[in-house]
Amino acid sequence: MRLLMLGGTEFVGRAVVEAALARGWDVTVFHRGRHEPPAGVRSLHGDRTAPDGLAALAGTEEQWDVVVDTWSAAPRVVRDAARLLANRARRYVYVSSCSVYAWPPAAGYDEDSPVVEGASPDGEHTDYARDKRGGELAVLEPFGAERALLVRAGLILGPYENIGRLPWWLDRVARGGPVLAPGPRELPLQYVDVRDLAEWTLGAVEAGAEGAYNVISPSGHATMRALLDACVQVAGGTAAGGPDSGGPAELRWTDPEVVLAAGIEPWIQLPVWVPPGSESHDAMHRADVSRAVRDGLRCRPVAETVADTWSWLQGIGGTAPQRPDRPVVGLDPSVEAKVLGD
Repeated sequence: MRLLMLGGTEFVGRAVVEAALARGWDVTVFHRGRHEPPAGVRSLHGDRTAPDGLAALAGTEEQWDVVVDTWSAAPRVVRDAARLLANRARRYVYVSSCSVYAWPPAAGYDEDSPVVEGASPDGEHTDYARDKRGGELAVLEPFGAERALLVRAGLILGPYENIGRLPWWLDRVARGGPVLAPGPRELPLQYVDVRDLAEWTLGAVEAGAEGAYNVISPSGHATMRALLDACVQVAGGTAAGGPDSGGPAELRWTDPEVVLAAGIEPWIQLPVWVPPGSESHDAMHRADVSRAVRDGLRCRPVAETVADTWSWLQGIGGTAPQRPDRPVVGLDPSVEAKVLGD
């Protein structure tokens, strides 16, 4: 299989490239050159947002079995690539998002649920949901439903994360001391390890899958307790004895009502967590993923995702990369201490 990865040096794109190389695929990575791609790929350089930014692609006669694209801003950027490659690639995979479903999606929403009105495929950046739907439409225009695979991911965790959610929890636990743990303990979570997302996507390409898929773990694959216990297991004693140590990490489970009354913003200030029974929890953690599971989605244990992310963080010096177009997540220590009464 010949893969053209648009991007491929960070998070989802990098995981897709590594999974493709492990399968023995021939991989070309089109990127801006700001980060080194994995060894073993062919690199083409260009900035998709710039005039003539696709010149390196336009100037080659190469053909590919599949293109994978993770773009999440102005849909016209997806449009330009899809139109250029329509006669040079057999299939186009667009890594979209469950955010494309009309708000608020009901618990158990599936791929046939209503979607937002997408931004114009010819348009500039609007908001995340409309841009992602616009990206889907930009792919469908030249490739058609039978040659397009729309991978609607939810929360993505794992090594290479450049959003900051799991890295923030690991860093917080590593600092030790009392940790505000938002309850309830058994709150069901729904996410996908970036490597499982990559493996499913490539397997779906090989199987000829088409159309839209919600690609996340089944709801309850993990819980807040399982996630935070795993963080404590790998990072909870790291800071003990250091200059900033608060001693071993101690999870202090706190009722959702107390967290919300303190003005703490779910998802942003306490990453991953949204209170039970809310529209946000239904949207983030209760999607129907039976189609992807039927077609081969397998999700590794949360403890493995957490441990591997911690190992990766340590390997790069402990500080995760941060996408400039995403908000910085995490809770101010003074707010945490106030809520815990410390």
